[in-house]
Amino acid sequence: MIDIVVQDSVLVATLVREPVNEIGTPMLEALEGLVQRIEGEIERTAVAPSRRLAAVVITSGVKRGFCAGADLRELHHQNRAAKERGETLEARTAQVSTFLDRIHGVMNALDGCQVPVIAAVHGVVFGGGFELALAADLIIADKTARFAFPELRLGLVPGFGGIPRLKRDLGNAVVRDLLLTGRSLGAERAHQVGLVSQVVAEGQSLAVALRTAQQVRRFPSYTVGLAKRFIKPDLSAELAQERALFLQLWQLPPVEAALARFDADTSAMPYLPAVVEAT
Repeated sequence: MIDIVVQDSVLVATLVREPVNEIGTPMLEALEGLVQRIEGEIERTAVAPSRRLAAVVITSGVKRGFCAGADLRELHHQNRAAKERGETLEARTAQVSTFLDRIHGVMNALDGCQVPVIAAVHGVVFGGGFELALAADLIIADKTARFAFPELRLGLVPGFGGIPRLKRDLGNAVVRDLLLTGRSLGAERAHQVGLVSQVVAEGQSLAVALRTAQQVRRFPSYTVGLAKRFIKPDLSAELAQERALFLQLWQLPPVEAALARFDADTSAMPYLPAVVEAT
């Protein structure tokens, strides 16, 4: 699910769940394991400064992209099964709430990690995958990358912390366009608006991310850590508001119907937004 290696003081985590690293229970458990591994590496190397962990790189080993977001089919199947067992809407919503708490724990841990986190992305970077990339400090995208929040077509909003982190990083006009239209940003446009730090040739995002990590390694860890905390303000209040809004929408009947239609879609990538940006 996630291959982890540590080389030259950099932890590289490669997501490897076909078709596009959807975040359901298995991937969530793997992400929680990744956070534990990162924290363990930081603690283990703290006593040996020459061997300190300098950075984390998150990438994908799946051809189609970085991550398509939440596993909506799993979400729908779990909800339908619970409904058939006679569980109340409140009980079913509580199950989703627990999942959100866990994924927020992962995103917050990556966002607040002591060492810089770099997302090396390509292809599909949608929904929860976009939110995962936003939890990183730097996004390095190859030219095939596309970023989108297609949740509104299901009657939902991003629920993994994407709205507050996007607002932190980009101007309001771009944020509103992404959220209200469902359109996607190509890598070049994402770079122009400040979402992506570097755009590289197809297939080169990981190599460039590793070189960037080695650049970070040149500087004292305490300086990097303090600088990171300074430039990333506390989002806890807004994250809680977004989570509450997601759960409010989740309880609406049209959302259940939209998820059923999504589940029935047999196309290769049903999560693609209906409208995409040309650039």
